[in-house]
Amino acid sequence: MEIEIATIGGYEEVGRQMTAVRAGDDVVIFDMGLNLSKVLIHDNVETERMHSLDLIDMGAIPDDRVMSDLEGDVQAIVPTHGHLDHIGAISKLAHRYDAPIVATPFTIELVKQQIEGEQKFGVENDLIKMDAGEMMSIGDSGKIDLEFVNVTHSIIDAINPVLHTPEGAIVYGLDKRMDHTPVIGDPIDMERFREIGREGEGVLCYIEDCTNANKKGRTPSENVAREHLRDVLYSLEDYDGGIVATTFSSHIARVKSLVEFADDIGRQPVLLGRSMEKYSGTAERLDFIDFPTDLGMFGHRKSVDRTFKRIMNEGKGDYLPVVTGHQGEPRAMLTRMARGETPYELDEGDKVVFSARVIPEPTNEGQRYQAEKLLGMQGARIYDDIHVSGHMNQEGHYEMLDALQPQHVIPAHQDMKGFSGYVDLASNEGYKLGRDLHVTRNGNLIQLVD
Repeated sequence: MEIEIATIGGYEEVGRQMTAVRAGDDVVIFDMGLNLSKVLIHDNVETERMHSLDLIDMGAIPDDRVMSDLEGDVQAIVPTHGHLDHIGAISKLAHRYDAPIVATPFTIELVKQQIEGEQKFGVENDLIKMDAGEMMSIGDSGKIDLEFVNVTHSIIDAINPVLHTPEGAIVYGLDKRMDHTPVIGDPIDMERFREIGREGEGVLCYIEDCTNANKKGRTPSENVAREHLRDVLYSLEDYDGGIVATTFSSHIARVKSLVEFADDIGRQPVLLGRSMEKYSGTAERLDFIDFPTDLGMFGHRKSVDRTFKRIMNEGKGDYLPVVTGHQGEPRAMLTRMARGETPYELDEGDKVVFSARVIPEPTNEGQRYQAEKLLGMQGARIYDDIHVSGHMNQEGHYEMLDALQPQHVIPAHQDMKGFSGYVDLASNEGYKLGRDLHVTRNGNLIQLVD
């Protein structure tokens, strides 16, 4: 059976992920993501009003025109998790393919919301829920199966999909860290990865997330970030001024910790911002988390401003607003607060807790720098970098290669400079660039089996 891989997006940057695998006459697409920085760099760009070709030319979504060079029929579109760099282009590209979207329940719900929020392309693909640990048949041959393996990441309900073919397994390894003590959900299923490495023909190809491949050691557990956050907030228990926290809206485990520790120090937590309401509300509705019944979540700007007014009237010392804006996004709540555009008044000495790192990309770095400077001008004091990454450092990569023993490896989720660390460590494991280690670019086809 012929096996061919199209590296469509995410092989020259972190963002707009999209990969297609052809096994015989059947094609499976993994991820359809958005490169948000390509959108944010333009003022007042509304992607929901733009044609997909314009977004492709902008570099915001994958250029899927290479799919015309891939023979076979698309049988499934499989997003690995709910981050926008993996699902953000589904509402703009999925209508081109007569195939269902298959994902875990939380991811499917986020995809559904993306589609409902943008009617321009009329996406009507079937949505199929599949849990980690389950498997489904792909195509009509009866020879190809799709399996979801549980992984841990900075969003709940993440998986690594595995395509089982007669030539061996294709493991799509984006995005994960090796967390054996997660705050929410099950640990990464390393036992299953080791089994896949030993079964049948073994692993034909492993496509790997190289975000942190240049960083030594291992990525800490989310529990490490939780304890760091606990230490910071407990140290502020006697402070009677304003404390504001921000983190990734999709990071439900981190939001859970913020809500719990706010209560511990005698403050009422409240979640503010559209994406904060969207992700936490969805997680609660699907029973991934049980927030306190009196936890307020407000996304609409008028509702947020009314909440800010209530906080100012009742006393900032009684509340912990958890707001959007950890990257300094221009329209996010924290940035509006820094510019003095909300009823919440920052005073000298007030604390702003960033439970997130700056995404290493020039647009984000510039926006975050500006936001911090504006906050400082208002007198705020910043607690920075209370975070652990959702991606594996080098030791995690070594462990995955040892577990899977893949015949071929394709690094992804980075630019050419970012691939260097992974090339070195894979070379240490006996892989050779150009033979079984394939550093590629967006829009290329890799023939693994003729």
